[in-house]
Amino acid sequence: MAELTDPLALQRYLHDRIVQSQSMGVAVAEVSPERVVLTAPLAPNINVHGTVFGGSASSLAMLAAWSLLYTLLKTHEIPAELVIHSSHVEFRAPIKGEFRAVAQAPDAQTWSSFEHMLSRKGRARIKVAVDVEFEGITAARLEGTFVAVSNA
Repeated sequence: MAELTDPLALQRYLHDRIVQSQSMGVAVAEVSPERVVLTAPLAPNINVHGTVFGGSASSLAMLAAWSLLYTLLKTHEIPAELVIHSSHVEFRAPIKGEFRAVAQAPDAQTWSSFEHMLSRKGRARIKVAVDVEFEGITAARLEGTFVAVSNA
């Protein structure tokens, strides 16, 4: 269980398996079954305007959501593959420096329904919202739908 809440272990996992996370400079600031916080610096994610490239903000948010669900599946000992099905990002403000993506766990009822469907059908969908923050404001928000497919 300790490795599931070890930020460095998750960071190594992401860097080893999702190479883009390493080139983006993604760091895991916090990981628990309740919340995942990822950070990234401006330099490797900069666009022509000197702000964070929208694709980098989207990617960090998607990685945070995926990491949260991955942690929840492992915590609940549910063997499943997890993929993104769809996402929508709303950009609200430019990001001019280090930024972070904060993914909060779904409420208990949503998670319970997801688990039930996964055990019953071997496949389930779940939505996760992630705030991309810069200097204390929500600069972007991703809403993603993920699909889990049972390995059992």
